[in-house]
Amino acid sequence: MGVASLRLRGYQVRMLNTIIHGSATANTPLLIAHGLYGSARNWGVIAKRLSDERQVVAVDMRNHGDSPRADSHTYPELADDLAGVIAAQGGQMDVIGHSMGGKAAMMLALNHPEAVRRLVVADIAPVAYGHTQIQYIHAMKSLDLESIERRPEAAAQLGEAGVEPALQSFFTQSLDLPNKRWKLNLDTLADQMPNIMSFPPADAVWDGPALFLSGSESNYVLPEHREEIRGRFPNARFAKLPGAGHWLHAEKPREFEAAARVFLNA
Repeated sequence: MGVASLRLRGYQVRMLNTIIHGSATANTPLLIAHGLYGSARNWGVIAKRLSDERQVVAVDMRNHGDSPRADSHTYPELADDLAGVIAAQGGQMDVIGHSMGGKAAMMLALNHPEAVRRLVVADIAPVAYGHTQIQYIHAMKSLDLESIERRPEAAAQLGEAGVEPALQSFFTQSLDLPNKRWKLNLDTLADQMPNIMSFPPADAVWDGPALFLSGSESNYVLPEHREEIRGRFPNARFAKLPGAGHWLHAEKPREFEAAARVFLNA
């Protein structure tokens, strides 16, 4: 894994940190883009299992994990970051993106159509959402990091700040305990929250195979979103994982893996 840079579309793009699972095979390699407050490590189990058939590259998105920090966090920029990883890997890849990573993956397909063979968008639509996730930034900033020696202590403090149990351990995976800091650029993510919750207008259409996979208990991909999705991704298919919410890959990892595998191998 590591960070490098290259020139893309006429300007400098800093390369994202990557975790590579498996070796190159005859199958198209797979890129995984995590959601807001996540990291490549969150996808370790699914990435490792899918690497039995193809090489899998999980990334830390900008302002997350060990990837570079930036003052801006827009979807065209996130898409360019992903295109840089694909270019460095030698060409076209399949792409899975969840939530924020799903929006970045959609923008990647629209702005860099040659980079994507098949697209899996996990529980997100190319629309603006009216809610915000900034309450979690406030919760993370409220922790007394100097006093914390173990992750369960951090989880307990997050619980006192109102974070639900299912997300406490997820957030603490981005806690750098030895250096008493978050591996998240919380200030920029807070400042850029309007960009994160929106989706840029675009005339582009990507007609490759796309699977919009959502949780049956989630309200992120609604029936009224389908017209917008098909307008940009005319070959979109839709599927739901029973009993899963927005964090469908964490709640139903085997079912998520099976659905992705069938689609990628079709």
